[in-house]
Amino acid sequence: MAEEIKDELLEEGDSQKGKFMTFQIGKEFFGISISFVEEIIAMQEITSIPEVEDYIKGLINLRGKIIPVIDVRIRFKMEPQEYTDRTCIIVISVKSIMIGLIVEKIAEVDTILDDDIVPPPAIGRKDKEHNKYVYGLAKTGEIVKMLIDPEKLIKDEELETLEKIQDEEEE
Repeated sequence: MAEEIKDELLEEGDSQKGKFMTFQIGKEFFGISISFVEEIIAMQEITSIPEVEDYIKGLINLRGKIIPVIDVRIRFKMEPQEYTDRTCIIVISVKSIMIGLIVEKIAEVDTILDDDIVPPPAIGRKDKEHNKYVYGLAKTGEIVKMLIDPEKLIKDEELETLEKIQDEEEE
């Protein structure tokens, strides 16, 4: 399935506006703009990094490029789960840094128009945390998908650390 979606991404080329890679974590569905997505890969061995946030699982070697990976489930403060054969890594590019997002299951590539996106409700959130990761909600069919901002998944200081790790590994 990941291979089919990857092929679909390649075929679409410049028509990425309004396209979202959707994935599932628990019972919730999330979407990330295709413009950030580089590829989807199967789970592989992860080398852990000492003294980093718990959601940063470590590093993978992807065709000679060292890429940090984060577990989106843990980042969203959900209970960790065992990885299965459906678990995969969505490799994204954020501020010119490649990052892998561990997700439970890829759903599909979905077209979501700007008119179909509404801001998330502020209920139950502290002011500072409002829109922390989710910038919009979109209903596709009977499913509500939370659209995430990949730049907010990793704090700026962590991004700098991961960038240094990538630079050191490439030297």
